[in-house]
Amino acid sequence: MLSAESFAQSSADTTKTDTTLAYPFSGIESGGLYMNNPSIFSTFVEYDPITNQYYEWQRIGSRNVGIPRVMSFQEYQEYQLEKSTRTYWDLRTGERKVRQTSSFGLPKLYIGGQAFDRLFGGNTVDIRPQGSAELIFSLRVNRLDNPSLPEEQRMTTSFDFVEKIQMNVIGKIGEKLKLTTNYNTESTFDFENQMKLEYTGSEDEIIKKLEVGNVSLPLNGTLITGSTSLFGMKAQLQFGRTTITSILSQQKSKTSEVEVSGGAQTTEFDIYADQYESNKHYFLTHYFKEQYDAALSNLPFVNSGINITKIEVWITNKTGTTENTRNIVSFLDLGETEVYNNDPNFVNGLKPNQQFPCPCPDNVKANYLYDNLLNNFNAARDINQVNNTFGPFSFIFKAAQDYEKLERARLLTSSEYTLNSQLGYISLNQALNNDEVLAVAFQYTIGNNIFQVGELSTTGPTAPDALFVKLLKGTNFSPKLPNWDLMMKNIYAIGAYQMSQNDFILDVIYENTEESGGLTNYIPEGVLDGIPLIKVLNLDNLNAQQDKQSDGVFDFIEGIT
Repeated sequence: MLSAESFAQSSADTTKTDTTLAYPFSGIESGGLYMNNPSIFSTFVEYDPITNQYYEWQRIGSRNVGIPRVMSFQEYQEYQLEKSTRTYWDLRTGERKVRQTSSFGLPKLYIGGQAFDRLFGGNTVDIRPQGSAELIFSLRVNRLDNPSLPEEQRMTTSFDFVEKIQMNVIGKIGEKLKLTTNYNTESTFDFENQMKLEYTGSEDEIIKKLEVGNVSLPLNGTLITGSTSLFGMKAQLQFGRTTITSILSQQKSKTSEVEVSGGAQTTEFDIYADQYESNKHYFLTHYFKEQYDAALSNLPFVNSGINITKIEVWITNKTGTTENTRNIVSFLDLGETEVYNNDPNFVNGLKPNQQFPCPCPDNVKANYLYDNLLNNFNAARDINQVNNTFGPFSFIFKAAQDYEKLERARLLTSSEYTLNSQLGYISLNQALNNDEVLAVAFQYTIGNNIFQVGELSTTGPTAPDALFVKLLKGTNFSPKLPNWDLMMKNIYAIGAYQMSQNDFILDVIYENTEESGGLTNYIPEGVLDGIPLIKVLNLDNLNAQQDKQSDGVFDFIEGIT
């Protein structure tokens, strides 16, 4: 039998509520089963000088939550060391994942054996593909309101598919055998898509070179220039001092009749004024564009005190490469002495010290944009915070217009473009697509004065902080924007090679469609009647000896106008 006291204790045990959890919480947990905390959760450590201890608090916003962790000075040092070590290895692990997932490069293969090494000059097989593939499909609906057509025939619906492939593959077997493939669906001519398998022998071998694929046979003579668009096999052999070159190929180029005069081939080209090379040649700033005509007014002397000493050219990274890449934020008005967006939060007008030595482009001396970026919008250094930083000002400072952000932009090598350091423009080897971004940072001198536009990777902030650079071409590239004027429209490509300066003739033709419809080299109107257009346009300034000709015609026209 139970006593009254035992019964009371037994009754108390049956009504007791146990609040102890099987897996108790020690604070705000994160990771694993608890998942990651949102960004509003944070950890804060503060020091209490009275107790000489450190307190680690968990916070939600600005409110402390839970019981703090108490640490002595020794424990706090160990805590900081562990935190720094964990952050370092997390960063290195993240970089390794990026390299593994972002590059299309395949690992090198090693094939053993002396025979393989002797035949190919090495035991490694290295294949490096680069490029991009894009598929665009859409639904196109056309409606023609023609009363003569039945109602059901006035509307047509069709699917539109666009494939864009830019692929470049370079493969090497040892040091002697090389495979090069270049394929672009947007190339103008078929011969621009190249594929070649090339074997290069050593100095003491009879076989100097074997080529299979797109080959060429240039000749040293001027009467017969050879062919440059062949597909087949080419072999170059050497026996002592005798060199034999043989070729077996199919000609892929178009054969046309040419005129040979004085031992040289004469070809006529017709190019319209609007067929300039677009998206390839750009002025670096509007100041250089304005000085262009004055600098070339006394040819062959280039009257320019500008000397660009350093430049970095950044474009959209479509190749997937991870070398020479940085996060950048490019700005339309950076360093400009004539601004497009004059909002006081950003550019805030021009600086008053622009009279000496000139109204020169510069980060600090031209306008207030760079100062405001450093002082008020430095959070844009984090490429993930660019939209949040400029988002509240989107109605006055617009993305794809006033600024562009590029994650892992690619730095062009000096062999991918040409810089005119005196006139201040660059010429790209390959035209940009409409959705690609072009930005620059450069340093130049005028006399003893040094100016800089944009931030160079060698002197600017280190990665992963983004560089602030100058925007030349954005994804929204329109004649309504001022950077449209930076694209040069006076350079034309005729598609010819090995041209001779002698007997080269350039003429400007006018087609009179309203009257006779004939072609003349002058405009039969007013004071321009009878004056060749090439002189009116100030294109014929030098004679064959590169001496300046008389410009009386231009003085006459300017006096009348």
